[in-house]
Amino acid sequence: MAEPVQRQLDAYNAKDLAAFCRCYHPDIAIYRMPASAPALQGLDALRQFYASERFTLPALRAEVLSRMVVGNKVIDHERVHGMSETPSEVAVVYEVDAGLIKNAWFYPASV
Repeated sequence: MAEPVQRQLDAYNAKDLAAFCRCYHPDIAIYRMPASAPALQGLDALRQFYASERFTLPALRAEVLSRMVVGNKVIDHERVHGMSETPSEVAVVYEVDAGLIKNAWFYPASV
């Protein structure tokens, strides 16, 4: 279950948009908690957002501090660098379906 999550992390850190998007289901839904509606829905929205809002940041990278797999869920505790002056931490729950990430819930360390 963790394989597509690790591939997307590697692609994220390489800012390889094509490889990053290949890890996601066409109907991907990204939630930024505590919101109940997706912040991003669909592969086109994901591609556009990361192309314009994330992969343009030169210092962007994420590191996994811990990872747990429970059924088809992969839960990462990540430290993200390059989005602000100081790194931020987030818990992310990735739901994997047929080898692709179908849903992801991002829980910031502080809301």
